[in-house]
Amino acid sequence: MLGQSLRKIRPALWTFSSYSPTDTKEVHYALAQLTFSLSDEQEIVCSPNMNHYSDQFFELHRVEVVQTLNSLRKQPDKALSFFNQLKEGGFSHDICTYAAIVRILCYRGWERKLDSVLLEIIRNEKCLGFKIMDLFEALEEGLEREDSNFLVQLFNALVKAYVSFEMFDEVIDILFQTRRRGFVPHILSCNFLMNRLIHCGKVNMAVATYQQLKRLGLKPNDYTYGILIKALCKMGSLEEAIDIFQEMDEAEVIPNAFAYTTYIEGLCMHGRTDLGYEVLKVWREAKIPLDAFAYCVVIKGFCNEMKLKEAEDVLFEAEKHGVVCDVFLYGALIRGCCKCGNIIKALAVHNEMVSKGIKTNCVIVTWILQSLCQMGLDFEAVNQFKQFRNIGIFLDEACHNVVADALCKVGKVEEAVELLDEMKGKQISPDVINYTTLINGYCLQGKFEDALNLFEEMKEKGLKPDIVSYSVLARGLARNGLAREAVNLLNYIEAQGLKRNTVIHNMIIKGLCIGCKVKEAEAFLDSLPEKCFENYAALIDGYCESSLTKEAFELFVKLSKQGFLVRKASCSKLLSCLCMDGDNDKALMLLKIMFSLNAEPTKLMYSKLIGAFCHEGNLRKAQLLFDIMIEKGLTPDLVIYTIMISGYCKVNFLQEALDLFNIMKERGIKPDVITYTVLLNSHTKINLRSLSSPDVTQNRDRTIMDASNFWSEMKHMGVKPDVVCYTVLIDQYCRTNNLQEAIRIFDEMIDTGLEPDNVTYTALISGYCKRGYVEKAVTFVNEMSSRGIHPDNCTMSALHRGILKAKRVVRSKDLCDSSG
Repeated sequence: MLGQSLRKIRPALWTFSSYSPTDTKEVHYALAQLTFSLSDEQEIVCSPNMNHYSDQFFELHRVEVVQTLNSLRKQPDKALSFFNQLKEGGFSHDICTYAAIVRILCYRGWERKLDSVLLEIIRNEKCLGFKIMDLFEALEEGLEREDSNFLVQLFNALVKAYVSFEMFDEVIDILFQTRRRGFVPHILSCNFLMNRLIHCGKVNMAVATYQQLKRLGLKPNDYTYGILIKALCKMGSLEEAIDIFQEMDEAEVIPNAFAYTTYIEGLCMHGRTDLGYEVLKVWREAKIPLDAFAYCVVIKGFCNEMKLKEAEDVLFEAEKHGVVCDVFLYGALIRGCCKCGNIIKALAVHNEMVSKGIKTNCVIVTWILQSLCQMGLDFEAVNQFKQFRNIGIFLDEACHNVVADALCKVGKVEEAVELLDEMKGKQISPDVINYTTLINGYCLQGKFEDALNLFEEMKEKGLKPDIVSYSVLARGLARNGLAREAVNLLNYIEAQGLKRNTVIHNMIIKGLCIGCKVKEAEAFLDSLPEKCFENYAALIDGYCESSLTKEAFELFVKLSKQGFLVRKASCSKLLSCLCMDGDNDKALMLLKIMFSLNAEPTKLMYSKLIGAFCHEGNLRKAQLLFDIMIEKGLTPDLVIYTIMISGYCKVNFLQEALDLFNIMKERGIKPDVITYTVLLNSHTKINLRSLSSPDVTQNRDRTIMDASNFWSEMKHMGVKPDVVCYTVLIDQYCRTNNLQEAIRIFDEMIDTGLEPDNVTYTALISGYCKRGYVEKAVTFVNEMSSRGIHPDNCTMSALHRGILKAKRVVRSKDLCDSSG
């Protein structure tokens, strides 16, 4: 049928004669109704009078339609309008009429309209009865050799259309046929195809496409090579990527900044940012054109490797070499600081950026606010938001949502609702996410009626609740013990056309457990027609929330025997609960189960269990875990090293502690004030025991017990002591009767702006009472009160002991005088 139709209509299809239909007055009338002089960018609107003639149009012969379209070849606006009006009137276009309109749009260069028509054909291939490649072949027939440019245009449009639907196999198929069809595709279309393949994760296919293009005799341009370098870098083929520059040199193609930056980005992407920066500097010295983006990718690379100092140096060097440091460069560093949890540095960099006249934006502000919230500094996030708002920075829905969530977490839901009203006042329309956040806040407070009112308001505003919104409501019902209502909500969700999923089931299970309805949670899980392992994992989380650690661990073991391991977050939560309960051996068993199921525990999990073993004094198992962690390729961080050092100090293994301390520094991990405080405190105690009992056998570490060395090194390293650190040193001097040094350190602490606390004053008071200086001790008590620090039982006990001791001394002296 298709072949007969083509043979019948082909003469009309390809002959652009000045055809004037004489037998179909309807066509003449239709043409008279067409909108005059429409452009490619304007909307084609159906003429209202055309509907009356729909029946007549339906009766038109395909030949007449094609001939009419051909007569309008110089007026593509009218041709397209005629084509669309026929379709809207009920006329069924076939391959011949589509071929006619595609040919007109191609010749007139109406690319956007051509793309639209091709997308329509691909979308409706089954209904139309032909495929787009049939259309391509129909258009190809009858073409003269000089019309090859027409096929190139059509191929370019086909590439864009197929790629829009991610139909890459079809694109590659017609690409392989281009040589047989006698033309070479345009390089820009090929670049577009390769780029989209990489974007969709089909990197190997992008490289294969390049190789096919070379076989076709297509000459790549600078962007083609840049895209190829991008693909090879994503594959990790960095050596092959550098070879492309040699290939470009042989082809006499000058690499652009995109190609150079892409290679540097590839190095950074694979954890070789140091090398990437060295390459950047070499190319910079060679006067190779590099833009700000090259520095930006290096900054991002260092930040991803947690090397903030190096990232900051890159920003400084960029500015030094005349690169205009814009919001993207500063933004990359700010985001890196936020990801590393260094919010103080992030704010400092942000302030520096603003002071240089570079405007911040709501994206950067959102990173800062999110970082504060992730660190548990919800109040600080709210205050920072207000500061940004007060200086006139535009804050979008995302910024408002972060702060609304922070307010809800600290129980200030009403203030979060006021934020919603503030958004409306600024003509910022709250979205489903904003409403869902506030609904969750009300649910957390048990104000379920308010949550429902807000839910209804959201629907009245024309916002359609999504599965997350319903999940939050379901969890709210469950948390408040309303199990039946939560199940009823599930039925309502299905009635709304949304599919119940595992997530909402899990939220109900955990919500019921949090609401102390563990039995109901178990019953709900049993009632699910289709259970999955994730549902049982949710019950493990629920048991943990309800402090039912034994039940959680038993279910964890049961699932693991079936070959299922709950997600790492659940494993971490269960491990924490076991450690808190003192079941360290079960926690260790949990890790062993993870190993057996080829799952790697996180650093945090290692840290928690190592800490638990150190706390109970079991350094053998703590060291075993520490060694396993290193064998698994994980590098212990400062926290883990400090935990181990503290553990060895507690059991007086100071040499082992010092060895670890030195290894940590050799690996480039800088000690912080906590690490130094641990060492100062332990060495001080050993020194005191050495002074009181010089012959004690425990003094095997006496040669390394000079605490002042740590104090000097600490200051040399630029580590600022905090109140706890100062107090440890003050206590040492007081216990060794060196009150003069104790006061000097105390004054130094105050001069740095630190406020002494109860423990600091107690150490001084105890020291002065021990030496019999009770009046000075009383002075310190009064000073505490003036600073708003209330003396506790330890402080007052130290003072009372001092007073009693002083009285005994006076009484003894009086007795001696009277006897004399």
